Amino acid sequence: MTTAPIDSLSATFSALADPTRRAILARLAAGEASVQEISRPFQMTLPAVSRHLKVLQRAGLIEQGRRAQWRPCRIKAAPLKAAADWVEQYRELWEERFNRLDGYLQEMQQKTDEGGAGQ
Repeated sequence: MTTAPIDSLSATFSALADPTRRAILARLAAGEASVQEISRPFQMTLPAVSRHLKVLQRAGLIEQGRRAQWRPCRIKAAPLKAAADWVEQYRELWEERFNRLDGYLQEMQQKTDEGGAGQ
């Protein structure tokens, strides 16, 4: 049985589902860092951190360079922008719906206030 390749948006959201990976991305947003530097704040082994980094690499969220013995990791913004753009579509939809609901509730409140004032 073969599996279909995962689209990049699914890979991004899957990688972002884990709080450790989100914390790693937050660290890399401040600048590139080695695996050792990335692992310091976590209560886990280097191999465990490396597995998280591999997930982020497969999703295209980070890349790892090579400078002599140092292999710095750096964030790649394009997949995050694609995810943000996708979410933005739905944010606009929900804002529109909430605005309509707010208008309706204000209308209902006015009717209630007007009906109560005449009694």
